[in-house]
Amino acid sequence: MAQAPAVVPTEEIASASAPTAPVERATTTPLPAAHPPTSAHLVYEVQGAAKGLRYQADGELIWKLQGNRYEARMEVKMFLLGSRVQTSTGTLGPEGLRPERFADIRRGERATHFERDTGRIRFSSNAPEVALQDGAQDRLSLFLQLAALLQASPRKEGDTLSFQVAGTGGAETWRFEVGPEETLALPAGDIAARRVVRRPRDTYDTLVEMWFAPSLQHLPVRLRLTQANGDVADQLLRALP
Repeated sequence: MAQAPAVVPTEEIASASAPTAPVERATTTPLPAAHPPTSAHLVYEVQGAAKGLRYQADGELIWKLQGNRYEARMEVKMFLLGSRVQTSTGTLGPEGLRPERFADIRRGERATHFERDTGRIRFSSNAPEVALQDGAQDRLSLFLQLAALLQASPRKEGDTLSFQVAGTGGAETWRFEVGPEETLALPAGDIAARRVVRRPRDTYDTLVEMWFAPSLQHLPVRLRLTQANGDVADQLLRALP
């Protein structure tokens, strides 16, 4: 069965620039405080183009807090073409999300384990393990971590945020640039949101654009990926949570 296009950052996004050696753990710089949003269920309309063909899909983000633990689940599905699911589970600390397990489910499941007792990140794909940096996130938790950082401290255009991001085959440091606040015309209505961008680092890398709404605890109301080959996936909030 064909699979729904990936709409959240996945392994392919950083494959051209993924490090080949373990990343050394950074502990000298105190991590900024973070205030994660409360539990929410967001529903999205997905528009995109792949290999010259346009498509539409449905997406949802389920974010749950219970005590000091969290669960996040992102699903994108297309009629007759299947679905893709990503999940992230872990705990919460003063610095925000502390992932324990990330899974990417397409034809099968691949998982990433954050082992804080050993300070390593391990992959079910048998990719080489890497050192676990303080503040590390996975390809799904990064959205909620950015929301938590924006919620905890106002950011202005030009600010940057950086932390280690792990997929199911490696990890690297991603640098996010804080952009202007814009009013988006979304299916859910006009919503003011702060744009945050992870720019391509080389010719084959992917542009990742995210918009976080202050009025909705800085939850992501739009996610757009533009790949080097011109494929694009644009995830737009369909209804207010």
